[in-house]
Amino acid sequence: MNLPNALTLVRMFLVPLLVVVLLTEFEGRQVFGVPKELVAAAIFALASTTDWLDGYLARRRRQVTWLGQMLDPIADKLLTSAAFISLVQLDLAPAWMVALIIGREFAVTALRSLAYAKGITIPASPLGKVKMASQVTAILLLIIGWGPLPWLAPIGHAALWVVMVAAVVSAADYYRRFLVLSNARVIDVNVGRERRANKNTRVG
Repeated sequence: MNLPNALTLVRMFLVPLLVVVLLTEFEGRQVFGVPKELVAAAIFALASTTDWLDGYLARRRRQVTWLGQMLDPIADKLLTSAAFISLVQLDLAPAWMVALIIGREFAVTALRSLAYAKGITIPASPLGKVKMASQVTAILLLIIGWGPLPWLAPIGHAALWVVMVAAVVSAADYYRRFLVLSNARVIDVNVGRERRANKNTRVG
């Protein structure tokens, strides 16, 4: 178990802690004397930081592994999905927007898995990075705006619209690239078959 993979696991273990802090009714809405909104925001911020750090360390130390590539997107989806669903439970985010955002995550994951099964690699989209950054921003603003800084809540809702638009557009971009790469692979396969057939004909 290398350090990048350990950080990914830490992110996964922080998910239930985040949910407990958000959804538990603490006396005075405080955890050890600290407003629970700030505690939840700190947990989410720490988990989000490990998302950047594990990838950076894996590349820097040349410790990119199959296990890490499998666990990292799972940890990301667990973290953001748990946070969004908790926000819906607290009436801090519209359920339909969260359903659309989470549905997009599963759809893109299924699409990339299908592409992988066909021997096609779809690189991460820059729009996907915009979506992830706006997700982290929106969730943090909504959590903090729920507590000591309520004026941040409208900004959080505006950021949530950015998340939704980026999610839809990036999903469409993934699907477009999947079609392009699939068609290119079919053409390559057909060209390869024709070349082998012509070679066999000349030999015969």
